[in-house]
Amino acid sequence: MAEKSLFCGINRPADPANKTELEKKHTPVIECPDTVKAGEPFQVKIKVGEIPHPNEEGHHIQWVELYSGQNLYARVDLTPVFVQPEVTITVVKGGKHRTSTLRVLERCNLHGTWEATKEITITE
Repeated sequence: MAEKSLFCGINRPADPANKTELEKKHTPVIECPDTVKAGEPFQVKIKVGEIPHPNEEGHHIQWVELYSGQNLYARVDLTPVFVQPEVTITVVKGGKHRTSTLRVLERCNLHGTWEATKEITITE
């Protein structure tokens, strides 16, 4: 049976506790507070990979998107060679929901789209 193409859908680690080198290079890492106050800005830092991802003409990250649930908050297009696949976005969450799932998608020109999520708590 043929293995699924990395360009068929969204890629996630098969076993998050035991990632392959490919998964370690491509799965986004989301750094932000676990708890935020409604209406107050906080920073979400997104790195592509636990280990450095190449940033060359032939192998690079094309873009990074930040969602809250299914709602797109930001998209950053990246250029090979001149930038690193690491962005910081300032976010403000409202108080209607007590939790929110931040979701990051990123696209590698050779290895497709990868996803990571992080649950945060929102206080008054």
